[in-house]
Amino acid sequence: MRCTLDSIFKVGFGVDLNCLDGSSKEGVEFMKAFDDANALVYWRYVDPSWKLKRVLNIGSEAALKKNIKVINEFVNGNLKDDILSRFLEASKKDPDQMTDQYLRDIILNFMIAGKDSSANTMSWFIYMLCKNPLIQEKIFQEVKDYIGELEDEIGVDYFVDRISDEALEQMHYLHAALTETLRLAALEDDVLPDGNKVKKGDDIYYLAYAMGRMPYIWGDDAEEFRPERWLDQYGGGPRICLGKDFAYRQMKIVSITLLRFFRFKLGDETRKVTYRTMFTLHVDGGLHVHALPRTTIC
Repeated sequence: MRCTLDSIFKVGFGVDLNCLDGSSKEGVEFMKAFDDANALVYWRYVDPSWKLKRVLNIGSEAALKKNIKVINEFVNGNLKDDILSRFLEASKKDPDQMTDQYLRDIILNFMIAGKDSSANTMSWFIYMLCKNPLIQEKIFQEVKDYIGELEDEIGVDYFVDRISDEALEQMHYLHAALTETLRLAALEDDVLPDGNKVKKGDDIYYLAYAMGRMPYIWGDDAEEFRPERWLDQYGGGPRICLGKDFAYRQMKIVSITLLRFFRFKLGDETRKVTYRTMFTLHVDGGLHVHALPRTTIC
């Protein structure tokens, strides 16, 4: 989460947050407030008394109010450049529409798209590799094939510099394994899998986690982690996510680097790993793993 938070702040807003190394206490507090607010908003759907709690400022709504205060103070005090600067320029032309609240909402949309999506995928990806060690080693072999032979004493920075665009394009199995973690499905002509057509103005909600495990969509091996199902096609379409290529590039570079230097095993094989109920499915309680240095075990 800290890694992707730093990334989206740098690329999107021109801000060096320095959250990953722990030097930004403010950034870590913002991240916690953001994640907690995400979960609290989601629970409004199953809590019929949330409006009353908001009026009385009690319980979950009181906690949400505090988190939103942290988010607003952080956003208003830190972000000003790059992508955001374009919206600020637009706000001068249309100040009634481009209010401070509107700009804040744009920033938070970038945040949830640029931080949560990639970070959650990486977390579940590492979990699936721990559950499927042969696939983990197959990806490591692909790293060796396309990045080159690996010297034990090589530094992380030097290794990352060797990751070229050409190598990323050639690592199809890594791409397939990340996609298998997501179980992305491409739809055409705005028609749902059951044949229902989507009309203009319709609100559509779906649970990707549940759909990715439905045998009638994926077959009898729906519960099996099998990256090979993605080697023939990657999917796409006119409404493809604008940040998809950026997210894949980011996840590949992080995955390649982690798997070059470490082999991962679950910290507790008996612990049930499940998700935290919120808009984006975080690993509940975090993913506890042993990171075993490859220089000492290969």
